[in-house]
Amino acid sequence: MDTKQTELIERLRRLFDGEPSLREVSIFGGRSFMVDGKIVVAAMKAGDLLVRIPPELHPELIAQSGVSQPHMGAGRSMGPGWISVSGPAIETDQRLRFWVALALDHVRATPKG
Repeated sequence: MDTKQTELIERLRRLFDGEPSLREVSIFGGRSFMVDGKIVVAAMKAGDLLVRIPPELHPELIAQSGVSQPHMGAGRSMGPGWISVSGPAIETDQRLRFWVALALDHVRATPKG
């Protein structure tokens, strides 16, 4: 496991500390943090963060510095409900908390299905 990924996983564990339904799973080539059975974020190999977002906010969020559209292999976009945030864009705990809170709020508002 890459050092940047390991560090990000530890930072995420601190943010999710006390979350009763938290589950960690290896998926999408990274370490996913799930709440209520749904992926919230994932720490990827290069230290970037895969984030589940409300699709309607995609145009606004994708325009931010350090944010890009993730892909699941060549030519397969993950769609407007997901973004990738680069390691430098989440260097501060404040920025990491922003993305985790956004994703967690979205997951909690999404009906179980």
